[in-house]
Amino acid sequence: MSNRIPQRLSTLSGRQYIAGEWVVGTGPRHDIIDPATEQVIAQYADASPDEIERAVAAANQAQCEWWSTSALDRATLLHDVAARMLDLAPETGHFLTIEMGKPYREANWEGGASASAFRYYAELARNDQGRVTGPAIAGQLQMVVKEPLGTVVSIVPFNFPMLLAGWQAAAALAAGNAVIIKPSELTSMTLLAWMSAFEGLPAGLVQVLTGGAEVGAALVAHQHTQAVAFTGSVKAAQSVAAAASQRFKPALIEASGNDAFIVMPSADVEVAARGAAFAAFLNCGQVCTSAERFYVHTDVHDAFVAELTKQARALRIGSGLDKVDIGPMASQRERARVESIVTRAIEQGATIVTGGRRPPHQPTGWFYEPTVLTTTHDADIMHGECFGPLAPVCRVSSLDEAIMLANDSELGLGANIYTNDLAEAFQAVNEIETGIVWVNTPLNDNDAVPFGGRKFTGSGRELGAEGLEQFRRSKMVMISPTAEADPEWFPYPDDDAFPGAR
Repeated sequence: MSNRIPQRLSTLSGRQYIAGEWVVGTGPRHDIIDPATEQVIAQYADASPDEIERAVAAANQAQCEWWSTSALDRATLLHDVAARMLDLAPETGHFLTIEMGKPYREANWEGGASASAFRYYAELARNDQGRVTGPAIAGQLQMVVKEPLGTVVSIVPFNFPMLLAGWQAAAALAAGNAVIIKPSELTSMTLLAWMSAFEGLPAGLVQVLTGGAEVGAALVAHQHTQAVAFTGSVKAAQSVAAAASQRFKPALIEASGNDAFIVMPSADVEVAARGAAFAAFLNCGQVCTSAERFYVHTDVHDAFVAELTKQARALRIGSGLDKVDIGPMASQRERARVESIVTRAIEQGATIVTGGRRPPHQPTGWFYEPTVLTTTHDADIMHGECFGPLAPVCRVSSLDEAIMLANDSELGLGANIYTNDLAEAFQAVNEIETGIVWVNTPLNDNDAVPFGGRKFTGSGRELGAEGLEQFRRSKMVMISPTAEADPEWFPYPDDDAFPGAR
């Protein structure tokens, strides 16, 4: 660890970022633990009611200032934010690795990915702020004007804190809003450090309040916040959506995934297995779009399992600051949860092909080996979100069966298929009930393409034009060049009265 990082952690420990300043939090403090070493590295503070009020007031004031500037000026400032994010990426990546464990390569990548979203939305928002329609009354100007919602509450999880906060903040700011971010308790220091990228914006336009679920709940319910963006579990998302509905606040909800990964006989088994290893084990499986259940055609099932096992065993496990592919789980609780899923799978007849244990060479830290299992579709492990380094494989006899089983889920975020048969690819795209389908290219995204799911995965979209629209409202405007009497006004002509009326 470089000498700067411990000093920076000490400076940010227990702070809130309110109105452009890192202020000492007044609420209770809690330890932040490096999941690779189990050492306390900092503390986060629960935002107090007074701090919440100060942040909301600052956000609303800053939002008015921000919206009063030109679209060109806002775009220029957002490009400046992106540039600072790139400069900060090595430091924020270091913070993220020691807070939640992911390999430094992945953590450093987040800074660049967030910057990309800011550059995209800086230009997209400048390009479109409504439309002019054909008038219903001759001679008038009739149009739709797009306006910001106000102050957006962004509640982000530990697995991709900068990426998800970046997706949401970039679109929200480009649309003219202010943003208050409530990070996961596990990655509070990362987002506090990330705030340096926003120092050129009006004070209060982007803020961070740390703390537990009660802080998020207070922000969602606050009468002076106007929208919510949430990523997390289904149960928590339902609570957030219910609270937002009390004031009819728009809510962007991304609540878990249970993505299927289909492999057909026409696929190159070695390439499919490499893609599967990446899709299942990236970030130790702590990805909402992780491949969490594999449906493999019987003709290639055994060969695929053997190749995936080979890939899993070759992955290097250790501290994300070392030369590794897989870091630890983000917390002791997360590892215990994954262990209970594997135990239940074995009880239900699953066979562990590789993994299924804590790595013997890592006595310290919350590590868990990449695990390949063979099982059947009715096992619990194939339903619900595992959110860990698990790859349960189920044998199927046809693409129709694979799609049927893939759709047998209450979640619908993404799905993958490996095939070299174009007809199979089209069938999968058309019939799988998810918001995303990847054909031979797992887990990729694009700033210009909307990201989101169906069913209990949630509602709304991030990225793309749809992501910008998520944080805007439409206003109908009709302008007559002169004030003239309208023939539709009173008094109504007698000829239009009911026949026989007196």
